[in-house]
Amino acid sequence: MRNHPKAMMVIVAAAALIAVSGCGSSGTGGYGASSSPPSAASSGAPQSQSLTITIKDFGYQGPVSVSPGAKITVTNEDTQAHTVTSDDGKAFDAAVDGGGGTAQFTAPTTPGSYPYHCTYHSNMHATLVVR
Repeated sequence: MRNHPKAMMVIVAAAALIAVSGCGSSGTGGYGASSSPPSAASSGAPQSQSLTITIKDFGYQGPVSVSPGAKITVTNEDTQAHTVTSDDGKAFDAAVDGGGGTAQFTAPTTPGSYPYHCTYHSNMHATLVVR
């Protein structure tokens, strides 16, 4: 039988793969020594999400709905300062400088609709839905 370099490479690669795949098993259910099994929080429970509301041309652009407690970054692409202020004045209030300024706030933890506005510009309105 003739020597086949490609076949030999496949056999060597397969052997290496088999040898490496057996190294992670340390009797911990396949998670290895430095890992841990998935917790209840990572098995379908809502995770904190990072989202952005962009202010551009005196309007809000961004997520319409978020998870309770989501971290929201506000980026202002206008030259003038703006705010993202809940209409009730209590749920959230983030002021952001113009010219690329940013600010952050945390979405309410209670599901519902939260209309908001800019306190400096009465024509700017939007609604954040928490679900």
